[in-house]
Amino acid sequence: MNTLILGATGGIGAATARALAGGGAKLTLSGRDEARLLALASELGAASRVADVGYESHIKALFDGLDGLDTLIYAAGAAMPEPLKAADPAKVRAVWNANYFGALWVLKHGLERLNTGGRVYLLGARPELVTARGFSQYAASKAALARAAEIARLEARGVTVTLVLPPAVDTALWAQVGKAPRGAITPEEVARAIAADRAGPGGTELRVSA
Repeated sequence: MNTLILGATGGIGAATARALAGGGAKLTLSGRDEARLLALASELGAASRVADVGYESHIKALFDGLDGLDTLIYAAGAAMPEPLKAADPAKVRAVWNANYFGALWVLKHGLERLNTGGRVYLLGARPELVTARGFSQYAASKAALARAAEIARLEARGVTVTLVLPPAVDTALWAQVGKAPRGAITPEEVARAIAADRAGPGGTELRVSA
């Protein structure tokens, strides 16, 4: 199984890489942090390509030579919570680049690289869990991602586009807030759910249970 994981150096991305490597997948890993990316790729015997998902040119270059993919996993993300009245343009752009625009460029340039029967996994967010003070841009960007996924399903023939909807996950993203909420699940639990779904028939939505 030929798989590309973007955001591979994050908590969910790295856990998913390890879960799929354990199942024998051929992996190409991508992220911005070159040192962490190379360390993970070396650990798993995977290929690696540095890319910043905020730049379409990076994503286009990332897919050069990657024809014949079976699975594409977009695990990049950012929260950077702040009140609407204090919205900082740089933080807003960073959140939208990670949560929406990066995924948009991946769908644009990646869908055509997938084999028939290929799968795309996009890390979404449950609306009821992100409708909270300070999370306007995170919630809005994840809602936009969900709608884009719906359109991608209409346009992508022979490919399954799955929106992954976990509960709160204990990753470094919560350091922007303070700490993960009580009852948060581990990245490994999300990774196992994705790996199990990939081994099955798949669907449009993958709700990961706490």
